Amino acid sequence: MDQRMMEIFLDVQGDLPRQGPGDDASTLRALSLCDGLPEAPRVLDIGCGPGAQTIALANALPDAAITAVDTHAPYLDRLKARADDDADRITTQVADMTALPLAPASFDLLWCEGAAYIMGIDAALRAWRPLLKPGGCLALTELVWLTEAPPTDAAAFFAEEYPAMRGAEAVAALFEDAGYAPRGHFTLPDSAWWDQYYTPLAARLPEMERKYAGDEMAQAIIEMTRKEIAVREKFVASYGYEFYVARKSSSQAV
Repeated sequence: MDQRMMEIFLDVQGDLPRQGPGDDASTLRALSLCDGLPEAPRVLDIGCGPGAQTIALANALPDAAITAVDTHAPYLDRLKARADDDADRITTQVADMTALPLAPASFDLLWCEGAAYIMGIDAALRAWRPLLKPGGCLALTELVWLTEAPPTDAAAFFAEEYPAMRGAEAVAALFEDAGYAPRGHFTLPDSAWWDQYYTPLAARLPEMERKYAGDEMAQAIIEMTRKEIAVREKFVASYGYEFYVARKSSSQAV
């Protein structure tokens, strides 16, 4: 995606509560699978966006030190603004998830909601594993098929938008292959797509159409956003975001 396209995309997304599907209840459910964390864990939130899940983690782990990274500095500014009393425990850093400038074995918990697809989950699992301390946990969400035979229209849409998309169990198998011991996984509820993401995003689109009247690139992005929302409405049972939790296995070297 070129620079102007990215700028339009970020403008269309605007100041939404979240930049993708998710909710605090799912964040906390995944965190409950990360047993054995120390009292004051070091946490890395990768591709944190505006940080809704970062705040949920900070509230649930009152003694944690959290590092939140994203390539988009305004998201980090929003996170710091909403952190309030937790601001001193949350460090933000502009960084690319494909080359994180962080020391090996320095985190007890790695977190990534809705962003691992940017580099591909296979690459992410291997690239991020060295950052975990022995026995540390990784929790992330990944877009997956929930049926073995996706409807033709849904399959065609994601063949364009996310051709690497796989079934939930196929993704689960990747964790063991990459040196993790799975702790469990579950599908985000449909409400996690709508309450803080698609519903406010859909309400924003008419304003964006007026703002970018006559701009073909912007109108194409707006139309694609509408199509994405319509696909979700029609094929809700066929795909979803799966939350995976796994522990760094001791069977492989750091």
